[in-house]
Amino acid sequence: MTFRATVLTLYPEMFPGPLGHSLAGRALAEGVWSCEAVNIRGFATDRHRTVDGTPAGGGAGMVLRADVLAAALDTVAAAQPVLAMTPRGLPLTQARVRQIAAGPGVTILCGRFEGFDERLFEARAIEEVSIGDYILSGGEMSALVLLDACVRLLPGVMGTASSGDDESFETGLLEYPHYTRPVTWEGRTIPEVLRSGDHAKVAAWRHARAEADTRLRRPDLWERHEGARVPSPSGARHEKDETQ
Repeated sequence: MTFRATVLTLYPEMFPGPLGHSLAGRALAEGVWSCEAVNIRGFATDRHRTVDGTPAGGGAGMVLRADVLAAALDTVAAAQPVLAMTPRGLPLTQARVRQIAAGPGVTILCGRFEGFDERLFEARAIEEVSIGDYILSGGEMSALVLLDACVRLLPGVMGTASSGDDESFETGLLEYPHYTRPVTWEGRTIPEVLRSGDHAKVAAWRHARAEADTRLRRPDLWERHEGARVPSPSGARHEKDETQ
């Protein structure tokens, strides 16, 4: 089954963009996934093809109109989730990416200007998503990030099914450091344990470094990781279900 991506945007020429290259591009050419970019402006009803209006109550900038966006959304398949890329949304997580990638596809609504008329979210089933605490010129770059995160998880895209299992955020921790040849570079040597051939010791070292680096660099992740490990009635520790 082809993973279908539909992107509603004022700039359809931005897609597939960089996703037309490398692993995602090859998967696109092979039909593993598809990408349709729909121009929102095509659903405007006036002769100027107006998609925005001034903010109610005053203020700078323009706001995307609910009627135009709803008309665009109503033309796409209802069987896949609809996500609006906006800094007001919930942070995108690897767990949510895996859920989306396991489905039939995704419809992505790209914001512009000051954002969306709030009535759109009241009238349609739309999930508001943010890729970080910063502001971009529009939702197109965010949509590309979301699609890249999903496409790489589709069967066969990364080659080996387990390629993504040990990456950052998959286990709630940052990934451990990596090294490769040469063994010594500018006086710095690959840790001896990684050259030992002892797989158990290598696994233990990697897990310890993942925990240490997460505690140091991302205390927020570490707190969530520790919070997910709760004592069972027998005194053993187990992972909580983090399904969203």
